[in-house]
Amino acid sequence: MHLELRHLRTIRAIHQAGGLARAADMLNMTQSALSHQVKGLEDQAGIELFVRRSKPLKLSAAGVRMLRLAERILPEIDALEDEFRALRSGRTGRLHIAIECHACFEWLFPVLELFRNAWPEIDVDIRAGLAFEALPALMREEVDLVISSDPVTVEGMTFNPLFDYHPTFVAAAANPLAAKPFIEAEDFRDQMLITYPVSRDRLDVFTEVLTPAKVEPRGTRQVELTAVILMLVASNRGVAVLPDWVLRDVRSHADYVTRPLGPETVTKRLYAATRSEDATKPFMAHFLRLGRSEPVKLQRI
Repeated sequence: MHLELRHLRTIRAIHQAGGLARAADMLNMTQSALSHQVKGLEDQAGIELFVRRSKPLKLSAAGVRMLRLAERILPEIDALEDEFRALRSGRTGRLHIAIECHACFEWLFPVLELFRNAWPEIDVDIRAGLAFEALPALMREEVDLVISSDPVTVEGMTFNPLFDYHPTFVAAAANPLAAKPFIEAEDFRDQMLITYPVSRDRLDVFTEVLTPAKVEPRGTRQVELTAVILMLVASNRGVAVLPDWVLRDVRSHADYVTRPLGPETVTKRLYAATRSEDATKPFMAHFLRLGRSEPVKLQRI
């Protein structure tokens, strides 16, 4: 017996309508075409599916069995079709994010809150554990977006620019470097430098200032949390270089001083890497727009 979804829809429609004429209208087909379909189905089954002498038209015992099947299967098929339509329209999907930037949580959470309100059906997650193998994970479709300040050329991957930022020196107000208008590589020689626990090639203070000048700080201390870094800095236990959006709350605080790096202020750009075909999905495009506009507001506060 070759059973198709249209057969299940036919059984359900005739049962709901109580007759062929109304069922044909429900199915947008002629009554003769519907009668022909029912006869063909009964020929395949080798048994009558309807008690034709009854009004309204009633299902036979075999027809009831098929109706039960239709009532189990068709709602799932209808739900799947709705899901596919939502995927095609961009209303649903997945946005799993990997971060190569510890400080990015400061602006990412406000962005995700706005995104969640606009796209409640998108599955959002942050995969911090993939931070150092994020780009291969993106190409394996384990994540869908990578926050990075280090664009590379990879076929099938697009680095979407988000916003520019300034790596900024922060120290305790009592630190001797507070008297300087800007900070140079040599100024770090007698300082304890507090950084996030990542390799030097991922830290702006090394890639943009210290490594090119071949300067080493007096020592380094790795700390996971931004709040703890700032607490240690305020206690004059070391200095740090953090993105400008992180320092919005300490600029006017008496315990801290912030200074630009170098006579020419260092500027970096943050990117959101995506698979190239995903960048134009409606929900992804909206996230990228928020990622360009909202962090800039934090920089200006």
